[in-house]
Amino acid sequence: GLQVYTAEHLLEVCAFLKGEKKLLTAEAIKVENQHIYSTCLSDIRGQQRAKRALEIAAAGRHSLLMRGSPGTGKTMLASRLVTILPDMNEDEAEEVAAIRSICGESVNPENWQLRSVRVPHHTASAVALVGGGSYPKPGEISLAHNGVLFLDELPEFSRKVLEVLREPLESGKIVISRAAKQAEFPASFQLIAAMNPCPCGYWGDVQNNCRCTSEQVQRYQNKLSGPFLDRIDMHIEVPSLSHKDLQESSETIETSQEVKIRIIAAQKRQKKRRSHNNAYLTNKEIEQDCRLSEQNQLVLQKTMEKMRLSARAYHRVLKLARTIADLESSKDIQLHHLTESISYRKVDSLFT
Repeated sequence: GLQVYTAEHLLEVCAFLKGEKKLLTAEAIKVENQHIYSTCLSDIRGQQRAKRALEIAAAGRHSLLMRGSPGTGKTMLASRLVTILPDMNEDEAEEVAAIRSICGESVNPENWQLRSVRVPHHTASAVALVGGGSYPKPGEISLAHNGVLFLDELPEFSRKVLEVLREPLESGKIVISRAAKQAEFPASFQLIAAMNPCPCGYWGDVQNNCRCTSEQVQRYQNKLSGPFLDRIDMHIEVPSLSHKDLQESSETIETSQEVKIRIIAAQKRQKKRRSHNNAYLTNKEIEQDCRLSEQNQLVLQKTMEKMRLSARAYHRVLKLARTIADLESSKDIQLHHLTESISYRKVDSLFT
């Protein structure tokens, strides 16, 4: 609804404001987005469980932690996420463009609705990640708004830096306070993280011997706090591939476009129920949208007790099960949806 005028210099603007001169109005230019990626999910051989997890994460905008030895494809998997994510709508894209403009970053009009991936280095400070400064500016988590924040080598990040992510992971925004000034920036990002299981990287690997002591492994994994891990929806192992897996024919591997079609359909089902994706369901909305049968409720209760899951993890299991059901066009959460959702917390239990 805004009227945009063009002027060659400030004197013309002053004359216009005084009513002495008329300015030409600018016309909106319709830009066709270019949706061509140079990479595809079909580039990855094997890792079917990891690909399945990536599809579920994309469908519900869930956070995901991948753990595995070096060279198993964690970074490659993370880089393929954007190729299966639906484009932003214009409102979302305008929010992202506004944030980038504050930071002096330009937006390419040919792909401005494509979701971006921010990949901060593990040496990044808390200010670089969440924002700050004398005149508060957005950090990486706000620049990843409506997109993906990929944290590689997760335990190498400062624990203090990771802890400041806890609140925006829940709220989708970040409030920065500096002296008498306070600024709030949107930070509704999808967290994707990757890590080795130990300092040498080969703890639990069937093809390589780990050189770390049990104390070193424990100390390395303890760099990530329980409350932080609890806020990550999905936890998966990315195993080393056998020679047979690497020889998988490309003709049998789904492309990003094929997977994306299912994700778009699942998100449409979510949007019919709510204005947001399943990852952002409130506790009250979970009660309404993620109801279980008595049998399934009993299964979840026993799992909670056996795995010693928190109330937060309980809600995340339900939200994830809802997304899995949406991918299958199922109105109700069935037992196999629930058990698959629970399986993405089992790696989490190894940390605690």
